[in-house]
Amino acid sequence: MESGGARADEGGSGFWLPGSFAAQAAAPAALGLTIETSYYHATANASPTLSLTRGNNVTTGLNTTSNFLSVTPTYALATPGLGGQLELSVTFLMGNYTAADPGTTSADSMTAAGDLSPSAAQKWNMGADNFMAYAAANVPVGGYDPSRLATTGLGYWAVDGGAGYTYFDEATGREFSAVLGITYNFMNPNTAYQTGIDLHLDLSASQYLSDKFYAGVAGYFYNQITGDSGSGAVLGAFPSRVAGVGPQIGYDFSLGGREGSLSARGYYEFAAENRPFGWNAWLTLSIALGAPAKKTAPAL
Repeated sequence: MESGGARADEGGSGFWLPGSFAAQAAAPAALGLTIETSYYHATANASPTLSLTRGNNVTTGLNTTSNFLSVTPTYALATPGLGGQLELSVTFLMGNYTAADPGTTSADSMTAAGDLSPSAAQKWNMGADNFMAYAAANVPVGGYDPSRLATTGLGYWAVDGGAGYTYFDEATGREFSAVLGITYNFMNPNTAYQTGIDLHLDLSASQYLSDKFYAGVAGYFYNQITGDSGSGAVLGAFPSRVAGVGPQIGYDFSLGGREGSLSARGYYEFAAENRPFGWNAWLTLSIALGAPAKKTAPAL
């Protein structure tokens, strides 16, 4: 990580959360309603010599801890559209964000609702090959105070879109997924700060070891391709980047005739530039309340 510069992405994080896509990202979901619940924990640290902006504050670094619970209901339409399956969802977020400036005694913590994130995905299945196009948005309704070091909302609108591919061979249990997306962040009207455009790539490779259990590796690369701007970006552009990699496991099950899955993954971050970095972990429970999914675990 470079020292003595500004960390891009206002507030220590942007709309897109690296690692959001993992195993079978582009594979069609079960028809009807699916409820996904995720617990996310992350720690990130920056050198005390790394200056950055946080709302209306200028700090000399940032050490953060995040604990969030998200609930995402997704509805997959039974009527095919554009030759594939349309899925509509919205993510509700609640949790705690703690931030401390290692260069001073400043520290803050907020427990509140986060921003809303509606999204839509169009998916196509061709045997072992699955393709996806998606769009998402950030609706700034979460806890936000530009005078505080810690907030659970961003304070501004953002839109994100991209495409993904999943290879999943039911006979062998082998899976590979890649999702590439780009985020446009609108001006934060509270701080006159506009975060630059972000490019992100999420990757997954896994293998079913039985008819229900799989294990593998997941990773991501996040790169800000344009600098921050606006009168609030007093420290300059300084685009950031970070990469992460780690293990993932998953278990498929049936609950009262409903399909379900429980998965866990973790990422160790490296190659960070102008950005705090550390590690993060995800625990996700998904229950399909509608019709069975088009794709099932292989019988090995």
